[in-house]
Amino acid sequence: MINLSNQVMLITGASRGIGRATAQMAAKAGAAVAINYRQAKAEADSLVIEITKDGGKAAGFQANLGNYQETEKMVETVLQHFGQIDVLVNNAGIWTYGAIDTMSEAVWDETMDANLKSIYNCCRLVTPHMKARRRGNIINIASTAGQRGEAFHSHYAATKGATISFTKSLAPELAPFNIRVNCVAPGWVATDMSNAAIAAEGENITRLIPLRRAGTAEEIAGPILFLASDLASYITGEIFNVNGGNVLVG
Repeated sequence: MINLSNQVMLITGASRGIGRATAQMAAKAGAAVAINYRQAKAEADSLVIEITKDGGKAAGFQANLGNYQETEKMVETVLQHFGQIDVLVNNAGIWTYGAIDTMSEAVWDETMDANLKSIYNCCRLVTPHMKARRRGNIINIASTAGQRGEAFHSHYAATKGATISFTKSLAPELAPFNIRVNCVAPGWVATDMSNAAIAAEGENITRLIPLRRAGTAEEIAGPILFLASDLASYITGEIFNVNGGNVLVG
């Protein structure tokens, strides 16, 4: 059984989708959950109420993680509130359409900030705390797009490929401090971010997935919790593919 008692988990982009499911599951496993959101205050507040009503510990923290100063303030506030950060889940991100010959620089920059700079900012600011305690766990959320590319979403795929390489770079760098760094790479998942595309494409998507369906947010949250737990104490630098068999990579 996964037990995260006495641990504080900071989850970025936790007001919906995979982040929300992870927060719910982590709280049930005993973790105190720091719920980051950018704009969805009502959704984040409702999640905090849900968790605390069930006897768990949770609090919401607003920040645009593409902005270093806002991220710094958020991390400081989380540490003041909970006293520690044991697990960092870098989940925040966006997925937008962008043909390369028409994509604006603003769209490119927006995706880089939301999907990649946010991870740098959070790792840069949380790692000193983890190093000082000589323990920690960082879990980055990538995508199958980072492994095979994705037409008309090259900006998204670029950030997710970078996230995979970033994970593999940080794992040996931080291992001497007893900090594990891993990555979960989901395939198609039925969340607010992708439901419209899944509905529009239907079997064009599901027929390419051996399990013949998109995943659920909970099916991604489970592997995240596994990597956060002592069950994964000898795993670092790993890219955990959770995609129904859609992309088979070693």
